[in-house]
Amino acid sequence: MIHYSQWRASFSIAKASLLAMIRSPTAVVFSLLFPIIFIVVFGSMVNVNSVYVKVAVAPDCDTANIVYRSLTKSTMIELYPVKDTTVAIEDLQKGRIAAILKIKSAFIPPGISLFKIHLTSSTSAEGKLPVVQSALKEITGQMNEKAFPNNPKVAGIDVSKLPGRKYRQIDFILPGQLGFSLLMAGVFGSAFLFFNLRQSLVLKRIAATPISKFHIIIGELMSRLVFQVLSFVLMIALGYFAFHFTLINGIYTFLEMLFFSLFGLFIFMGLGFIISGLIQNESSIAPVANTITLPQILLCGLFFPIENFPHAMQTFCRFLPLSFFVDGLRKIAFEGFHFWELPLQLFGLIVWAAIVFFVTVKVFKWE
Repeated sequence: MIHYSQWRASFSIAKASLLAMIRSPTAVVFSLLFPIIFIVVFGSMVNVNSVYVKVAVAPDCDTANIVYRSLTKSTMIELYPVKDTTVAIEDLQKGRIAAILKIKSAFIPPGISLFKIHLTSSTSAEGKLPVVQSALKEITGQMNEKAFPNNPKVAGIDVSKLPGRKYRQIDFILPGQLGFSLLMAGVFGSAFLFFNLRQSLVLKRIAATPISKFHIIIGELMSRLVFQVLSFVLMIALGYFAFHFTLINGIYTFLEMLFFSLFGLFIFMGLGFIISGLIQNESSIAPVANTITLPQILLCGLFFPIENFPHAMQTFCRFLPLSFFVDGLRKIAFEGFHFWELPLQLFGLIVWAAIVFFVTVKVFKWE
């Protein structure tokens, strides 16, 4: 009796599937090219968390005083003089600028200079005006304190700075793009692949061989794991060397992130299996897959924090599988957590994996 090596068969399936993915433009674009583009775009941004507004300077504004000179040094405001107030008013009404600035100087007998600052704003610039007011209050407060140092203060602010790691934009974006890559490769890749294999009766022929169904799935899982390892290495190398992405424990952090990705890979591949088992028409795969992936891309903190959503919506966002996955990657990479120190994220991913596995067993068809 001939004994067949199940694992050798799994490796053969993994090799064939990996070559098919590498030759597939769709897999390369969605799983690798798009995330790299996002990493380069967001990683190149400077001071993305700072607020910066434009303020027009009226023609009759006094620009030779200390208030104006201090405003020109502000990192929150860009001043630009205008010769025609009509043009500035039009820009203000269209929301292009935050305000029109006019400063007038006046002198009182003791010789102290007084400055009257007038701002003209519009409802179109309601969100920008507080930035200008904040900068002016800071400047005038410093001037008043310097002119009248002996005046009593109602309250004082004392700031103590503790040492810590610098949190860059890439530290937030890159884990999100790793999740994006894994989601797209797992859902779309598995859904289209197994649907086409079943329609062409390849799965039926494979099922008739001595290879167990378990080892067929293992082969597909290994091929995607190798593809994602290559993607992970390329994206993390780009983030680390080009944009100083934080890997708190170096190579060990990378290996833990890679191991943690196995949970996400299992879940997202399972979602692809479910889609391929339920859909009867190939043209329906993409819309259904987008229905599953798009909400997670928008709601799971890939591009901006979940805290930006209304409180009632945040709870729903945090329970999505991609949220558990991306949040875990960020904690491992920047905060230095080990994966076993993330009970909430691990529990969430394990629960989702169990749900996906149960549904996959019920709906996945080999013929």
